[in-house]
Amino acid sequence: MHFVRIAICVALISMVTALSARAQGLLRDPDIEYALGKLAEPILQISGLGPSSIDILIVNDGRLNAFVVDRSHIFINSGLIDRMTTPEMLQAVIAHEAAHIANGHLARRTVNFRNARSAAGIGSILAAAAAVVSGAPEAAGALAAGVQTSATRRFFAHTRAEENAADQTALRYMTSAGIDPIGMLDVLNLFRGQELLSTSRRDVYARTHPLSRDRFRVVEQAANANAGKFTHNENSRYWFMRAKSKLSAFQRAPKWTLTRAGESGYADVKAMRQAVAHHRQSQAGKAIEYMQRAIAERPNDPYYYELFGQILFESRRFDAAVDAYAKAAEGAPRNALILGSYGRALLATGKTREALELLEKSRARDGRDGRVLRDMALAYAKLGNNGMASVVTAERHAMFNRYDDARIHAKRAITLLPDGSAGWRRAQDVLIVGKQQAKNRR
Repeated sequence: MHFVRIAICVALISMVTALSARAQGLLRDPDIEYALGKLAEPILQISGLGPSSIDILIVNDGRLNAFVVDRSHIFINSGLIDRMTTPEMLQAVIAHEAAHIANGHLARRTVNFRNARSAAGIGSILAAAAAVVSGAPEAAGALAAGVQTSATRRFFAHTRAEENAADQTALRYMTSAGIDPIGMLDVLNLFRGQELLSTSRRDVYARTHPLSRDRFRVVEQAANANAGKFTHNENSRYWFMRAKSKLSAFQRAPKWTLTRAGESGYADVKAMRQAVAHHRQSQAGKAIEYMQRAIAERPNDPYYYELFGQILFESRRFDAAVDAYAKAAEGAPRNALILGSYGRALLATGKTREALELLEKSRARDGRDGRVLRDMALAYAKLGNNGMASVVTAERHAMFNRYDDARIHAKRAITLLPDGSAGWRRAQDVLIVGKQQAKNRR
């Protein structure tokens, strides 16, 4: 698991007043994201959105929240997952946020995120996420669209009508997919009482997803009407417990994890949690031993090989890490996070050209990982291509809205690369976006 820092966004709320949203981090982990994808798959199929069209990402925030900022991403706070006890609860949150997308509730938001695969577009997406989880949604609107009025104050807040409609749609998704709607009722129970608190004391979710008594009553009636109609889905429980268990293993104290390692009921998940806990205590031998136990339980699981590679890499056993990542990439050849880590390990062993090839593939499939851009810049520099090293560095700074730094590297790239080349055009794009951002801040 790796933390990816989301940009600190500074956006004008008026001509002279700036608001700085607290920096947040995305928790990028191929195993957890795969598990969330498995849980979301039946819902996204029923919704018509399609499992491959929406990425579900974890925000490193202990508060209870989930939100959407565009049609391609659903963000869920780590704190919300930690409080959940069943897969149906997590699926209810995914269904609700998917319903906001499918029902067109984002249409009234005029923010233009451009291309979410470009460095600038990704920066806007992440800045929006940072603004929402910091409780300052107006910052994202001003940042991404240049909005300079207080009209963005409630930009990401849904209306009560939208919430009711999203609930109804989500309930339909869940029942059609064979998922017990009791999960939605359990989620709402986490937030009961929030509406009675002052706005400043409400959880972020309660501020952006108003919970009325009528809304609760409708969901409660639907859950009661479907009581006993749905059977337990063991596959969903496994992926829910695996995601939650791995998340807590990296976020909770190792001692806490070791005392609760077996609570999931799955031998491989228990061994995985023990491996993570020992790794975090710098006990490489024990971490490797328990990771081998987890792999023995699921020998064809690429995501366990990825974690094994991370443990080996961070223990500075680079050659062994390369072997583990190679097996992970063999099992999940299109996973951008795995390809990026594989490339990083190859770079550490001096196999620069092979590393760059994998890093390019990783970036092409998922451009949101700043670590990949950092490693690409290093690889280009080692190969003597300083122009492309500057381009990638400029794009990395642009991703995190550090446009002063981005401009320096983009200008350097333009002087080093042939006019009109692909890299030259990418550097020009960074400069153009940087100028627009500067204009918006005036």
